[in-house]
Amino acid sequence: MAITTLVLGAIVILVLVGALALIFMKSNEVQLTGKTEDKPEWMKSTPPQETVTASRADDEGVTLYDHDEGERLASPFAEQIEDILRAKLDSDPFNKFKIDLGTGKDGSLEIWVDGTKYASVDELADAGLKKAFREAVEKWEKSK
Repeated sequence: MAITTLVLGAIVILVLVGALALIFMKSNEVQLTGKTEDKPEWMKSTPPQETVTASRADDEGVTLYDHDEGERLASPFAEQIEDILRAKLDSDPFNKFKIDLGTGKDGSLEIWVDGTKYASVDELADAGLKKAFREAVEKWEKSK
């Protein structure tokens, strides 16, 4: 009788562990395209360290991009580049820029500096800011 109870208990435990494992595996699937294997490229990699740091600072845990309230909406890669650029500028004691990247209605990248919109990096007036922006993009490209 005791052996039967032990065997039955072991079977129940194995079934429960298997069910929990199946639930865990299914909960990690993201279905954006109808097929779980077809995730967008930006979801297949870890976000840059600057994004991880920014999202943790906002008590959001680790997210693929850090979009703060009051910011313009931007694509995930633009938000990641913005995080890299902000971290770079925040480490500069002479930083005087308020940066925000957004996505225009036509899908183009908008660069907002101190409330003024620029369509490209070349339009930025400050040479140091142009350099910092290009370095942020280069760092993001290397992280992919």
